[in-house]
Amino acid sequence: MLYSLLAATALATTAVAIPQAFNVYAYPKSVATCKALNRALNTTVDIELHYVDINPSATKTIVLVHGWPSLWHSWKYQIQELQDDYHLIVPDLRGFGESTHPGDVRTSGTLPDQVGDLDCIFKHAQVAHATCIGHDWGSEVCYEAARSRPDLIDAVVGIVLPYLPSAGPFTPTAALASAFPKLSYQIYFDQELPEATTELDNDIRRTLRATLRTVASPPPDGFLRDNTSYLDAWNQTAVIPPITFFTPSEEDYWVQQYSIQKFDHTFYWYTTESRTSTWEFVNGQGNFTIPQPVLSILPSADPVADWVEISELLGSDQYLPQLTSVVLPGAHWLHLEDPTDVNAAIQKFLQGLQTRDAADL
Repeated sequence: MLYSLLAATALATTAVAIPQAFNVYAYPKSVATCKALNRALNTTVDIELHYVDINPSATKTIVLVHGWPSLWHSWKYQIQELQDDYHLIVPDLRGFGESTHPGDVRTSGTLPDQVGDLDCIFKHAQVAHATCIGHDWGSEVCYEAARSRPDLIDAVVGIVLPYLPSAGPFTPTAALASAFPKLSYQIYFDQELPEATTELDNDIRRTLRATLRTVASPPPDGFLRDNTSYLDAWNQTAVIPPITFFTPSEEDYWVQQYSIQKFDHTFYWYTTESRTSTWEFVNGQGNFTIPQPVLSILPSADPVADWVEISELLGSDQYLPQLTSVVLPGAHWLHLEDPTDVNAAIQKFLQGLQTRDAADL
């Protein structure tokens, strides 16, 4: 089922209002110690995964999974919307913020690895199962968790990225970038990983400001098209404007959090080794269908790619028998740029789950 909210009047909502203040320090973190494999050394090590645990007495649990380059705080509007009615688990994924990484970013961050991290966090939080809401690569973590661990995931909300099934042959990033040129930065992150790490670490605030843009305050057109640099398109901009959906203190918090480990262990979604390992695991199992209810919320103006077109090219819907799709005006950070419409779509979906569960009693 596809319903679109692309009315002409809705385009006016792409300008972000003054961001609502959110006190990050009002949400203390729990820490789960989890086993993780360093494939380069073939050793298992302990990593610490930090997560916010909100309203644990609620009967229904939701886990909110961020993408790149993000943090738990990117869910601030969804936390405010859902925290009174649901138990919320909101982690910083391995390598982000204070959550540690097993090392060897090239091979030790597959989607199955991250599903294992969710399982560990669930056990630590004493949660048996949850609805998984993801943004960007976090959507793919949710989809894979639902596919491979249906005992853990009751339903999925994927924001920005559609389900990317591994049903066909493995597709290198270079082949994708030939069709979608603004995926070229992913080649850089993969093939020039040490240089990319150094470039992004050099000025954390500039990197974050360059990345977290909106339709109303977009990046230069050349941004993301370069497979030899991430920030060169911004060279003519001495000071990149602040992140429009954060208060100054929230932007400072992100800079502080990224100063802990910098970007060094956050690129695992982009390496050929991790992508290949994920594909081999899923394709080898031969099961690509996600039978749980799925809500896919896609943006109309993501500078990275036309995700509606990509989902159609991949035939994502044929693997999602209980799919609801929504297209909203906005760019990559849709849940921050247009929280009102995103939250409304999420609430409608969650209410539908409750109605269905009540009918099954």
